[in-house]
Amino acid sequence: MSPARPAVTVLVITHNRRPELLRTLEKLRALPERPPVVVADNASRDGSADAVAARFPEMRLLRLDRNHGAVARNIAARYARTPYLALCDDDTWWEPGSLARAAELLDAAPRLAAVTARIVVEPGGAEDPVVAELRDSPLSGPAWLPGPALGSFLAAATVLRRDAFTAAGGFHPGLWLGGEEELLAVDLQRAGWWLAYSPELTVHHAPSTVRDSTGRRVLGLRNTLWFTWLRRPARSALRRTLHLARTAPHDRATARAFAQALAGLPWVLRRRSPVPAWLEARLVALEAAQRAGTARRYVG
Repeated sequence: MSPARPAVTVLVITHNRRPELLRTLEKLRALPERPPVVVADNASRDGSADAVAARFPEMRLLRLDRNHGAVARNIAARYARTPYLALCDDDTWWEPGSLARAAELLDAAPRLAAVTARIVVEPGGAEDPVVAELRDSPLSGPAWLPGPALGSFLAAATVLRRDAFTAAGGFHPGLWLGGEEELLAVDLQRAGWWLAYSPELTVHHAPSTVRDSTGRRVLGLRNTLWFTWLRRPARSALRRTLHLARTAPHDRATARAFAQALAGLPWVLRRRSPVPAWLEARLVALEAAQRAGTARRYVG
């Protein structure tokens, strides 16, 4: 009997984090599902690509000519031949069995575009604070969902239906990186897809020691503003903008984020397409829940 054909391709993006990347790829290589892996190297200068080529010749390596940020996942997805895509950062990895279970959940629910896993932080294995938000999502959904309905997903811990991802255009190049999931998630929902959380799936996250937390905060706040201006109705967009201006730390990083957001306003207005009322109601519910949570803070 021939082995079952893989259902999930793992997409890994990386930039100048060679030790973390090699650890992640070792973990992925050991998975019982034996998934195909596509590594998109965002023009690293630390020898990451050469190390992958030498140690993981069975994995497809893409040596990108510049840092494409999250859009590298779009590029990597073109090389996938499976119905599902597991997103993975260079400092995260999937627990054995989770990819197979994700494929079963997606097989059973044809209108489910994405299923997001429980995240545990290493070392130690404590749950990431964002898990509480996923588990306690205020959104309702059909009974066939495998867990709570979500309004967005986490790119380092989600398995996506490849056809839905492709039809929605993948991650928007204008956002580059940092909270890039929100825009794609809303566009998937507008197209009739559902997103869900499943505690049956687990992703491990060992946060990189070389991440630029301040730089990521700038990008995250800038992209939150751009998403707000791209998809929220005018009144909600104004209210959300004022709330962010009032509650984000009044420091140079926040000033940079707002300056970058305002500089991009011309292209944002050209592409603005507010969501319908039913979807805006879901965004309002999520906004209230996020304000009460502790997982999202524009600090660092």
